[in-house]
Amino acid sequence: MAHRVLVFALCVAMGPGLGACAGSGAGLDSNGRPTGSEGGGGALTADFQSIQDNVFTPICSVCHAGGAAPQGLRLDAVNSYSMIVGVPSTEDPSVLRIKPGNPDNSYLVQKIEGHASVGAQMPFGGPPLPAATINVIRQWVTDGALQASAIAPATGLAIVAAAPATGEVVLESPPRVIVTFNRELDRSQLGPSLVQIERVVADGGGMRLEIPVDVAVPTGNPFALLIAPRVRLGDGRYRVVVSGSAGLHLTDIAGNRLGAEGERISLTEFTVEANP
Repeated sequence: MAHRVLVFALCVAMGPGLGACAGSGAGLDSNGRPTGSEGGGGALTADFQSIQDNVFTPICSVCHAGGAAPQGLRLDAVNSYSMIVGVPSTEDPSVLRIKPGNPDNSYLVQKIEGHASVGAQMPFGGPPLPAATINVIRQWVTDGALQASAIAPATGLAIVAAAPATGEVVLESPPRVIVTFNRELDRSQLGPSLVQIERVVADGGGMRLEIPVDVAVPTGNPFALLIAPRVRLGDGRYRVVVSGSAGLHLTDIAGNRLGAEGERISLTEFTVEANP
């Protein structure tokens, strides 16, 4: 816990937004990657996996990972795609972090170019990414911001990842919970009561307090489900569930249902400790 608090404090001290803990930028090569690193991503190309390997993982995820990630933005390899493509920026919710096909109106691009509406240019505190690197990221967005490799299909609809993850402690109220699935979701099934966030207010007795949420599948990323609480989550333990009510099902576009008829399914369970 002490380590998480220290990382969070350093991030806040350095400033908000993408790459706030990326450091001074010293020791970066022409692609913006740390020099002398082994097992790098190779030559930077305009596809997501290359950008992840060369930019997000070695530079951004130093800070933007786990429960202390600033603005709830995680850029580690497991979560980054679902965190940015079609997802509103926390700092400026009117702008998507990545708007497929439109780099000029993508907040992440605005941040690395230095003209976003909020905060400083990223990486914070160091030289900007080289123009060639920014141009490659812009090209990926222009081409539709596609994921480099499709999620491997499995029998039925299943959860691949969740942020916050089950058992995780986060140091601020998450602006949204993002759950990634192995199959493309059916947007037509997203009724207002399908997914709930519950605050567990007593152990053992099954007591819980429902939190109102908005649920959506982001544009350009049909494998992800965005669950945004309408109120700030205070300190406590929370569970995100598919309601299990009759006639309400989370399904993929082929009609595969998550869980059995009437089953309440936990998507993730986490703890908020804003004042640890």
